[in-house]
Amino acid sequence: MSSQARIFTPVLIGGCFILLINFSLRASFGVFQIPIGEEFGWPRAEFSLAIAIQNLAWGIGQPIFGAFAERWGDRQAIILGAFLYAAGLVLTAFATSPATMQLLEIIVGFGVAGTGFGVILAVVGRAASDENRSLALGIATAAGSAGQVIGAPLAEILLGFYTWQMVFIIFGGLVLLCLLFLPMLGGGKPATRSELEESLGSVLRRAFRDPTYLMIFAGFFSCGYQLAFITAHFPAMITEMCGPINPLGTLASIGITTTSALGAAAISLIGLANMAGAIFAGWLGKRYSKKYLLAGIYTLRTIAAAAFILTPITPATVIIFSVVMGGLWLATVPLTSGLVAYIYGLRYMGTLYGFVFLSHQIGSFLGVWLGGTLYDRFGDYTLVWWVGVGVGAFSALIHLPIREAPSRLPPASPATA
Repeated sequence: MSSQARIFTPVLIGGCFILLINFSLRASFGVFQIPIGEEFGWPRAEFSLAIAIQNLAWGIGQPIFGAFAERWGDRQAIILGAFLYAAGLVLTAFATSPATMQLLEIIVGFGVAGTGFGVILAVVGRAASDENRSLALGIATAAGSAGQVIGAPLAEILLGFYTWQMVFIIFGGLVLLCLLFLPMLGGGKPATRSELEESLGSVLRRAFRDPTYLMIFAGFFSCGYQLAFITAHFPAMITEMCGPINPLGTLASIGITTTSALGAAAISLIGLANMAGAIFAGWLGKRYSKKYLLAGIYTLRTIAAAAFILTPITPATVIIFSVVMGGLWLATVPLTSGLVAYIYGLRYMGTLYGFVFLSHQIGSFLGVWLGGTLYDRFGDYTLVWWVGVGVGAFSALIHLPIREAPSRLPPASPATA
């Protein structure tokens, strides 16, 4: 059997479809910034905080769902996540105050965690061979980007026919389609009793005594900051800061006649470019040092972001930036998850990657929340964009000292075992 045939297993295909659905809905939230703000007269910071809380809840929920899956099985974790995701979206449609919406986004965030990268990548990683694991993780990550291609334009189209509340209810129904792909994931056997002898808290304390794990944890922060800010605010940023679209130009000829439509299309274009970027990153991860690849990706992101804000924002620069950033967008995910699996093994991959992903989501919280807060204070997104440039440079540097070699966590002491 060829190497390619071994990569495309039912587990990988089913996991890809679940991630596609998960991300198609999650990536659309930035499209709702302006409609919700205009209906209620809320400052930009209010809905931004709701999305930020969703991202933070996603991060907190990720190691919890990873441990849940390792103990009780992957299917059970995904089923719980899907129902929480659907319930959160439907209930959000009935929110009429910022506090209510922000509280409900906790449910949505936990639902995203149960059907997202932490659980699905662990399933895919365990099912893949050592040789193909990095590439398989890249393909699964690219599936999430395929959802991003669909989600924002779908939300924009539906908002042309329905209220934002009705679109949230429709999305709540769509997320349950994840359940159709559970049979493809196999049995998802829970961990054995011997594997569960060590408590979750003990694993966490031991991991955070390892400098390499701490650097991986800290380095993933900027990825979350940049991606969540762009997902939540880039459509509105383009709507308000981009130069006009030529009515006789190429964009107008394909139906993109407003900067609002360009903002939704930019999120889709980022996702489209990342489908290739994530797979290519996974392929490179089979052949080259993952830590140096990650440092290179964060360096290129930093350069691209600085160049974008230093030049006048036009439809052309939006498209160029979207393609470049898209190629680097989730390229960090297969490399980071693969690095965790390579260094620490597969036994606690779901849990250990889940905690690393928490750092990503702390960055996501700050990126989304600061985006809305600083926008309300200064009237544009320039300052918060430069913060993103700075944290990107930080991540490029902190990956360089990582010890990239198979290792066991430091042994537990009697007090922590």
